[in-house]
Amino acid sequence: MTTPWAQRYALRTHSMAGSTIRELLKLTQRPDIISFAGGLPAPELLPIDQVKAASDTVLSELGQQALQYSTTEGYPPLREQIVQHMARYGIKVGLDNVLITSGSQQALDLIGKLLINPGDSILTENPTYLGALQAFTAYQAQYVTVPIDDNGLQVGLLEAALRTGPKFMYILPNFQNPAGVTLSVTRRYDLIALAEQYGIPIIEDDPYGQLRYEGEHIKPLVTLDAEYLGCDTHGGYTGNVIYTSTFSKTLAPGLRLGWIVAPEDVIGKLVMMKQGTDLNTSTFDQMVAYEASRDGFIDKHVHTIREVYHHRRDVMLASFEEYFPPEVHWTHPEGGLFLWVTVPESIDTAELLKDALQQKVAFVPGHSFHPNGGGTNTMRLNFSNAGDDMIREGIRRMSVAIKQRLHSTA
Repeated sequence: MTTPWAQRYALRTHSMAGSTIRELLKLTQRPDIISFAGGLPAPELLPIDQVKAASDTVLSELGQQALQYSTTEGYPPLREQIVQHMARYGIKVGLDNVLITSGSQQALDLIGKLLINPGDSILTENPTYLGALQAFTAYQAQYVTVPIDDNGLQVGLLEAALRTGPKFMYILPNFQNPAGVTLSVTRRYDLIALAEQYGIPIIEDDPYGQLRYEGEHIKPLVTLDAEYLGCDTHGGYTGNVIYTSTFSKTLAPGLRLGWIVAPEDVIGKLVMMKQGTDLNTSTFDQMVAYEASRDGFIDKHVHTIREVYHHRRDVMLASFEEYFPPEVHWTHPEGGLFLWVTVPESIDTAELLKDALQQKVAFVPGHSFHPNGGGTNTMRLNFSNAGDDMIREGIRRMSVAIKQRLHSTA
């Protein structure tokens, strides 16, 4: 139905679209459907008692401050806690390099608002995170893409794309969403060198970096950049990477807390952008997160999450081996929340989803993760949000739908 409002929307809305995942989640709320569609943490692992105790402490000891406006940059003790925690992973920055955001999705939106002019080209992995595409497309970005393989972005193919002059590169180096792959050490060094050579900054999105289940920790791009440029990170980072992360996967997504690490002048501009958006991230949520994660709790909690998700990943991989036909292939992520499945090109996973829903199982078709189209024979599956029996049964149901499609297209 057309209304007068249709003529009033800004031009930027013409290229905007709703999230395929969010729309799909509406269809999968029925209790009889096994859903591998969302990137939801396991609900039984959410630290309800810890957050409740932290909330009581905050309200009883700092209630007036907690329920008041606060600085746009964020609650200083929480920022300091983040600085100290990131240092253990090799990211050595100062307090003034950190901005708290209302979830990492707001971080992506603020970065888009800061950097993208209409028509600017953004370089992404192919496939890439759908939420980033939504954020950047709102500012009328165009996309140039470079494919991934089992070792992440194919950096050997990057130089030709860089010659087109993208505004920045958007990279998920650890357990990438949607594919689950990790950028190798060698490729990280090459990527940093190419970024400096061509003067193209990097947005490093790292929501899953702490959720590693096997293999050794790999230095973040922001750390490698600081080393490459000789930045004095103890005195404040001044390099070419903007780093984002979140509490959504390690504490609770309902708190809507993320953060940005960037040079001080970039943080200053982002602060102005955020002031025009929401003034400040929830003071109460920040104080609760700080109180809840103190005294080593966050480390113990992340350890528990790793154990559970590691096991569930293995259950899903074993179920693939048991049920999927040999024509189907998948990634083997070393961490994170997702697996990426590729079926024969004769199968469109958007159509396969219809069959899967009849079998009462759901996934996300891969087309939406490809900025310039393609990926119609791919799909993303989440393993964190379902128990062992649900994973096995869900994959069995999916195999029925896949085999039916293979038979009908033979």
